[in-house]
Amino acid sequence: MTNWWKIYLMVAFTGTFFSLVLTPLFKMLAEKIELFDVPADQMHKGHSEPTPLLGGGAICAALLGTIVFGFCSASFLKSTPLYGDIRTFLPGMRSVSFRTAMIALGAVGATLLGLYDDKFNMSAKAKFGGQFVIAAIAVTWGGARITAFISTPVIAWCVSIFWFLLIINAINFFDNMDGLAVGTATIAFSFFSIAAATRGQHFVAALGAASAGASLGFWFYNHSPASIFMGDSGSHLLGYLLATMGCLVTYYKSGSGESSPFSVLIPLFILGLPLFDALAVTAIRFKLGKPFYIGDHNHISHRFLK
Repeated sequence: MTNWWKIYLMVAFTGTFFSLVLTPLFKMLAEKIELFDVPADQMHKGHSEPTPLLGGGAICAALLGTIVFGFCSASFLKSTPLYGDIRTFLPGMRSVSFRTAMIALGAVGATLLGLYDDKFNMSAKAKFGGQFVIAAIAVTWGGARITAFISTPVIAWCVSIFWFLLIINAINFFDNMDGLAVGTATIAFSFFSIAAATRGQHFVAALGAASAGASLGFWFYNHSPASIFMGDSGSHLLGYLLATMGCLVTYYKSGSGESSPFSVLIPLFILGLPLFDALAVTAIRFKLGKPFYIGDHNHISHRFLK
């Protein structure tokens, strides 16, 4: 199994390449259809000029391109030294294809939901409803479900849905500064991929590597000063993918003796910064008597900047 790390790097590189190529195309498309983030009178905005808003679509397209490329190219590795390691796992690609398709469908849904919000400014209730549907797809058919210490399927389903809603909105809140959310997500995806790799979850690790690569490629256009924003389409997508990775990675097996029960806290540590920011901002806005979904400058990033 010594060659698997090379495969993960190849997957990450492919995601980065697709993202680097596709992001300028989506930027031009945003300019053509006049989809911009216009600061107007929104005081919490950190930019002064209209900025293209299709970055989420670029990340999603790069991820989907990497997944499709990976499934199509696996059989062409027979003439490479890597084939010896992956040969016994190739039949497993068929067994995970449906779940992968459902996860990809949820990713597209998350991107479209955020894109619709970017264009038409949805109400909070409608947005939560859309997030619930997308989470239900991943949990019910994608197999992204929290099961640790939960024996009742209905409770596990509800907890998993809550996890998705929490992470999606935490990343949405965290996207308040150039390169911050996508950079943090890239690091988090990398840690999830490493955690999955150490457990021998090769397909999960590859999904994490693909997500990290797609995010990293977009970061080069999104770091300060950003030439394109990912918008709610990007924050919804990244939140959805991070929540998915948090569920798919196996952290603890009862009776195995391989890890401590406290291993289930790993996702909370990996996503600790955006989770802390979301909870802190919500508490501050509640104390000030403001709606929790209205943007301001009370995020931890703004405090560090000050």
